[in-house]
Amino acid sequence: MHKTRVRLKPLSINKGYKGKLTKTDALKQYERDLFYLLPRIKPDCKGRLKVSVTYGFSSRANDLDNPTKSFLDVLQRKYGFNDNQIYKLTIKKKIVPKGREFIDFKINNY
Repeated sequence: MHKTRVRLKPLSINKGYKGKLTKTDALKQYERDLFYLLPRIKPDCKGRLKVSVTYGFSSRANDLDNPTKSFLDVLQRKYGFNDNQIYKLTIKKKIVPKGREFIDFKINNY
């Protein structure tokens, strides 16, 4: 398939909903758990970044893009960068047995 361009400004999720989006208790707990479980590493987060993420889902029905915004929000808080620094984002989906779900990630300079 060749590259296709649509001449339309991308819509931010913030402009896609009316009013303030309220986090559920499940999202708040996920963010706390993830922040705690992320390793104490010091990636070079200056300038433009490239982030690679692989989600290990136990269901083929999981959408690849659904967990990405909340995952990146926690990553930037933990490692001290702004997600507007991400110039390349690679997301992969892997199907794993139930109970073996995971998130692999890598942050590099772009």
